Amino acid sequence: MNREDFPMLEQNIVYFDNGATTLKPKCVTDSIVRYMTQHTSNIHRGDYDAAVITNTLYDGTRNVVADFVNCDPNEVIFTSGTTMSINQVVFGFMKSHLKRGDVVLLTKSEHASNILPWVKLKEQVGIEIQYMDLDEDYSLSVESVEKSITEKTKVISIAHVTNVIGDVRDVEAIGKICKDKHIYFCVDGAQSVPHMKEDFKKSNIDFLSFSGHKMCGPTGIGVLVGRYELLQEMEPLCYGGGMNNFFEADASYELKDVPVRFEAGTPPIAEVIGLREAILYLQKIGMDKIHKHEVELKKYLLSKLENISNIEIYNKNSDSGILAFNVKNVFAQDTSVYLNHYRVFVRAGNHCAKILKDEIGIKNTVRCSMYFYNTKEDIDKMVEALEKSEDIFKVVL
Repeated sequence: MNREDFPMLEQNIVYFDNGATTLKPKCVTDSIVRYMTQHTSNIHRGDYDAAVITNTLYDGTRNVVADFVNCDPNEVIFTSGTTMSINQVVFGFMKSHLKRGDVVLLTKSEHASNILPWVKLKEQVGIEIQYMDLDEDYSLSVESVEKSITEKTKVISIAHVTNVIGDVRDVEAIGKICKDKHIYFCVDGAQSVPHMKEDFKKSNIDFLSFSGHKMCGPTGIGVLVGRYELLQEMEPLCYGGGMNNFFEADASYELKDVPVRFEAGTPPIAEVIGLREAILYLQKIGMDKIHKHEVELKKYLLSKLENISNIEIYNKNSDSGILAFNVKNVFAQDTSVYLNHYRVFVRAGNHCAKILKDEIGIKNTVRCSMYFYNTKEDIDKMVEALEKSEDIFKVVL
């Protein structure tokens, strides 16, 4: 699907590392080149023609994001990525809204970006971190969420889709529970927003974080979407030009309105323009179509791998394009190096989910993460290589 839009695929590769970052279509790179070669300017500082073009594209991207995830444009903050977005929530909002003994619910399949900030807040404030039980297939059920909640629960912070197991959480049901019980609901959308329709309002999400580079956009740009009334209570983590109305020698100052007050300094202008183009590109394809294609590929891959006796699979039941596996008695990185010999690119390691080992009993896995430009022929090439995996060490060594 749309493979002709991706110049990197002309190198005759199989790219299965989309959970780490996606390939970039030509329309995205063209939009960045146009900014750099035809209308370079800073934003909100110039009155000349190039600046007007840049301002229009940059400011208009909030509307594009708002339409994409169903929020209001003034609820869209540009950040450097999912990690920065979550840190802004934890240290800009939660630090002043939580107290010692308040409980934050996570799972052991979360990415480091959705665990370490809370760990640091535990050190600073004295919050308690509790991990909700996962089911036998390592997914998180609504029932597990419900039984984990106590009167001390103040926050539930989870990925919509986890980056190793790939389970798709029922954020609409969980969001309703949070709303009814007055619990802050934070969603890591890094692995969901690029692959399926995300609905900020319908799911009663308080804070949604995602990254541009995982959805055909450039690196260095991410989004934090927050309920406007909560953003008004949030403190910026960075102060400087562009986010204030005035400041005086007597130390008085006034910040600009939400969301601009959270974007001090010169922002990643080229990257925002690239993100805009990436979102429009994905919308043109259709998010439902993308998700359906990935699920079909996952089922096809499973049907092939199940015929190879020395393959161990960890997430057969997840409804996403992510598959975690190992070749038995082979270190995950060795499998990755072996597949690279056949021009198949996968990820190997702990995938920044370092306490998932407590659930699945192993530290490192091979992750095959698919996207809409992948095909069954791509899968056949990887499977063909894995069928010859008794020769792994001949290739690796």
